[in-house]
Amino acid sequence: MRPFNKHPSGVLATLLALALSSPVLAFDLDSDQPITVSADSARLDDSKGVATYTGDVILTQGKTRLTAERVVLYRNTEGLNRIEASGAPAHYTQPSRDGEGETDARALNITWSADDQQLTFEREAVIEQNGNLFRGDLIHYDTVRRVVTAKGGQDTGSGTGRVEMVIQPRSTRQGSDGSTESQ
Repeated sequence: MRPFNKHPSGVLATLLALALSSPVLAFDLDSDQPITVSADSARLDDSKGVATYTGDVILTQGKTRLTAERVVLYRNTEGLNRIEASGAPAHYTQPSRDGEGETDARALNITWSADDQQLTFEREAVIEQNGNLFRGDLIHYDTVRRVVTAKGGQDTGSGTGRVEMVIQPRSTRQGSDGSTESQ
């Protein structure tokens, strides 16, 4: 049997997928709820299907929220198919499907692609969810298969350059005295 710490990449992918399996991280184009955008300025190029919003951009759909310094929306003949956000950092929040907590993610660049059915968090990416923490230079989340792939970056001296994570126990029960017990 191989030691747990000798091959962390396969274990990491499995743990990340399990930890992020409850919510669906993405905008839902099949939703009846509209996507609304507010910003300091906007530019729409209808012939190219590109809308660019800058300055304190807030994009929402229901309780899903994306804030950034700049957001670009791309449309094709089928409708909205890509969202690119950048900021210092851009910030994404969405309640979990079961109503228990929320996903709180941030990165310098966040991209959502309907074609790939994937959310990508690039540069200084951090995802927090119900006490779980994922940090890396690049985090991809396949919203259909619910698979997370994370990569570290180069060690610049300000961080380790490695993927980091904190995974909470599956369930914790609070006792009558305020203490917690893992189940």
